Amino acid sequence: MTNVSKMLFYSIMVLGTLLTLSSETWLGMWMGLEMNLIAFIPILYKSKNIMASESCMIYFLIQSLGSILMLVSVLSNSLITMSQFVIDYFFYSTLMFSMFIKLGVPPFHFWFPEILDKMSWIDCMILMTWQKIAPLSILSLVSDKSNMLPVIIILSTITGAIGGLNQTSLRKIMGYSSINHMGWMIACMKFSNELWMKYLVIYSIILMMMIYTFNTYSSYTINQFTSTMSSFMEKSLIIILFMSLGGLPPFLGFLPKWMVIQELIYSNSYTMLMIMIMSVLITLFYYLRLVSTTILISNSTYKWFPESSLNMNMQMLLIIANISLPVISTFSI
Repeated sequence: MTNVSKMLFYSIMVLGTLLTLSSETWLGMWMGLEMNLIAFIPILYKSKNIMASESCMIYFLIQSLGSILMLVSVLSNSLITMSQFVIDYFFYSTLMFSMFIKLGVPPFHFWFPEILDKMSWIDCMILMTWQKIAPLSILSLVSDKSNMLPVIIILSTITGAIGGLNQTSLRKIMGYSSINHMGWMIACMKFSNELWMKYLVIYSIILMMMIYTFNTYSSYTINQFTSTMSSFMEKSLIIILFMSLGGLPPFLGFLPKWMVIQELIYSNSYTMLMIMIMSVLITLFYYLRLVSTTILISNSTYKWFPESSLNMNMQMLLIIANISLPVISTFSI
């Protein structure tokens, strides 16, 4: 793909999301989602191989299904001759299900880890961060109109935790981790519209750091850690990044979870809170399994290893960014 084409597709993708965010009508939002979809597929297909074409087809079919469902709910809203309560319930429920399909939220999550496993790290990053903004913003508009959110939140956190246990592919593990985080983001919507945005921003920052590291080392499976990371600094970096993504204090990833836990305690949602915290412990378990080989087995530096792919300044910057939670919390009081 030439640079001009790349710029065109990336700019249309960004414009599609911005159109969804700024539109005042449901059809305008639907148009923004379609623009975003049409621009993202050529970005996925820039490396022309079987895996790329498979991921394009799966992504197109799933997103089209979500878009059709949204369009049906929006257009049929004025045609149903029933009581207003039934019309509203049907409309908001269908709209929420269409967004769940687009986001890969359980029980519509099976496509999400599969498609990630066929993509490059950069495309994975776009799918797990930018592509979630538009559907989440639509979901936040209708989140208070339905009673099914607590069930979806619990399903997301449990599926994201248990699904990653048996995986050896890093991209699938990151996919199930993203499903778990989606449950926390949807839980934010129950309380305030700004909270899920803060959560998504912090999660995106941590994810970008991780994917930058994986991409630099070309790591795609668990056992590639021990063979690529030679210095103590590199091992410390990957351990801190994983613990931060898992939400372990005092790392940066604990900050959004802290905010959600506070809101759940204020609203007396103790049962849901306990399930969510238990699911996070399971995700921390498989993160620890990933880094345990790095800590225990490969604990010496071999002289025949090549020099570090990441320079020392970048490693220090990533580590400092992730252990800055005490500083941030001090200044935010």
